[in-house]
Amino acid sequence: MKSISKKSLIKLLVFSIFILCVKSLKAQTLNEIDKAITVKIDSIISLLTVEEKIAMCHAQSKFSSSGVPRLGIPELWMSDGPHGIRPEMNWDNWDYANWTNDYVTAFPALTCLAATFNPGLSKEYGISLGEEARYRKKDILLGPGVNIYRTPLNGRNFEYMGEDPFLASTMVVPYIQGVQQSGVATSVKHYALNNQEHWRGHINVEVSDRALNEIYLPAFKAAIIDGGSWSIMGAYNKFRGQHCCHNQILLNDILKNRWGFDGVVISDWAGTHSTLESIYNGLDIEMGTPSDSNLSKRFPYNNNFLGKAFLDKIISGEVKEYNLDDKVKRILKLMYRTSLNKNRPFGSINTKAHSNTAYKVATEGIVLLQNSDSFLPINSSTNITIAVIGENATKSMTIGGGSSELKVANEISPLEGLRKHFINATIIYSQGYSSESNNKKRNEELKKEALSIAEKANVVLFIGGLNKNNSQDSEGADRQYYNLPYNQDDLIGSIAKVNKNISVILISGNAVSMPWRDKIKSIVQSWYLGSEAGNALASILSGRANPSGKLPFTFPKKLSDNAAHYYGKLSYPGDGENQYYKEDILVGYRWNDTKKIKPEFAFGHGLSYTSFKLSNIISDKKNYKSADTIKISCSVENTGGVQGAEVIQVYIGKENSKVNRAMKELKGFKKLSLLKGESKIVEIYITMDKLAFYDETISDWNIEKGEYVVFVGNASDNISKKIKITVI
Repeated sequence: MKSISKKSLIKLLVFSIFILCVKSLKAQTLNEIDKAITVKIDSIISLLTVEEKIAMCHAQSKFSSSGVPRLGIPELWMSDGPHGIRPEMNWDNWDYANWTNDYVTAFPALTCLAATFNPGLSKEYGISLGEEARYRKKDILLGPGVNIYRTPLNGRNFEYMGEDPFLASTMVVPYIQGVQQSGVATSVKHYALNNQEHWRGHINVEVSDRALNEIYLPAFKAAIIDGGSWSIMGAYNKFRGQHCCHNQILLNDILKNRWGFDGVVISDWAGTHSTLESIYNGLDIEMGTPSDSNLSKRFPYNNNFLGKAFLDKIISGEVKEYNLDDKVKRILKLMYRTSLNKNRPFGSINTKAHSNTAYKVATEGIVLLQNSDSFLPINSSTNITIAVIGENATKSMTIGGGSSELKVANEISPLEGLRKHFINATIIYSQGYSSESNNKKRNEELKKEALSIAEKANVVLFIGGLNKNNSQDSEGADRQYYNLPYNQDDLIGSIAKVNKNISVILISGNAVSMPWRDKIKSIVQSWYLGSEAGNALASILSGRANPSGKLPFTFPKKLSDNAAHYYGKLSYPGDGENQYYKEDILVGYRWNDTKKIKPEFAFGHGLSYTSFKLSNIISDKKNYKSADTIKISCSVENTGGVQGAEVIQVYIGKENSKVNRAMKELKGFKKLSLLKGESKIVEIYITMDKLAFYDETISDWNIEKGEYVVFVGNASDNISKKIKITVI
């Protein structure tokens, strides 16, 4: 090793001291600012009437809560959603206001963002979204969503970040930091255990403390502690008998006490059910509870649970005013971070930079599931006939789906993108099926037309999947079946009989069954890609962009292979009152690995147009103490013919554990891009706390000593090497 000169050592020491001083000064400055804000808030509290404080704790309209006009304290304005700013709503109903200046950029849904396995891109996504929210004068963005993918039937899975808590935690933090750079608060949702839409308003979830802490809370914890989210939204469902929007365990014991959350808890819309529970169990702002039409049109929400009933209890002395003051102080602190922050930047909307971000996320998130005989990419310079079949080739996917629907300035459909990119090809289109028609004759005509053009084509691109209709990928209801809707399975099988050169492009936020898999060449999981959907998809299909997305959840072969469904109706969807998470910690690939159930496609799976070789996989040592950090290094070489990106994934399992464990769990990953023939060394660091399990005997985390196995590969079912290490 080359020795360091005394002069260089002194320079390094001086620089290190300088950096520490800067960090200390920054922390001191932030601390001083925080103290100054606290003093200011205390002075404001003393000026407020009880009535004014109460008004700040509940809605004044569908998407705003009250300020205090006489003191110049502004209202708080909120907006859906996680992947774009929703159109303006009317003051007191769910109709759109039909403004002409609320068009936005639609970013890919969060399943796509998670599939990128790229935290840096998540930060860019958050920055772009925050700028659009700021331009629209929003103070709180109602997102991101990090509920865990437990069942492929959940209608709202497309808004979330997959089945793995480590992946969701890693991806959500930069998203939040990016949004809040613009002085717009995120409201991470839906806290917690809102893992189905069916019966969401009342179903009571029973789950072990271990599964709660290991699977369902980590992404929320990361969002609060590491991401610093300024608000959080409660869930509709119950947990252990109490609604999540005013739940003692979730909001007080865990969120505010254990995690030290200093922000604002907002109810989901109409998720509030009790005045006393709302007062004492952690809720700060009640939103969406139906207004009282008998009241003044200016104040239709005064009779909410945190309205007049709260006021009466304060005036009577039944409830002490400090309970109200705690809520108002949190709200004022949020305002000083957003609407009262004089230094927050201006926003921007529908910019080229935002379109570029949407395009990058879309192309990096698309997952190539299957590619027999290197069927893809299709050479865009050849003069061939391409049959594009499927309603989703032209159907808008930015509208519908519930609260996340958007009014976009621009949306490139898949068919439009293909025609733009494949200028030398003859492209013929047939709808193939209809999501709107129940007319048997019409559906037979659509099928006949599709088969007719398929026979004439060199290549068939079937663009189907799910959509944003009710009981598909949509808020408010779950899917009813695992198979593709609208007889698409039958249509794909029929096309395969007249043309074998088929690629199925699935537009969805959920896994589906694939009875036709062995009859077709390739499968592309395309998600809901937003404004740049067609451009991104065409870039992947043509090879202009190399697919690098990885599945953020498992595709089971059949529904009963999914852990939630394996245990029957009490596990999903419940008996109408209660449901029991009988699979416990074995969610997604944890279940498949541990029970040795082969999936259709595994978590972390995703192909490329090039190939990669992983070698020289080692750990920095064999024995680790509890304060150590594990370093896994790996040489990655692009052995194929084109530039591409690979995701190195590190899983860890515990042998001979004293508690039940999954065979392995994701604990680290890194995405890297390599030129043709290029190789790089990847280093992935895993802190020892990542090996801990939640020990119910002590109600805390516990690192078990003994032998562990480190699995390194590029998918949960494609492991290149196993390394044994020991915690001493």
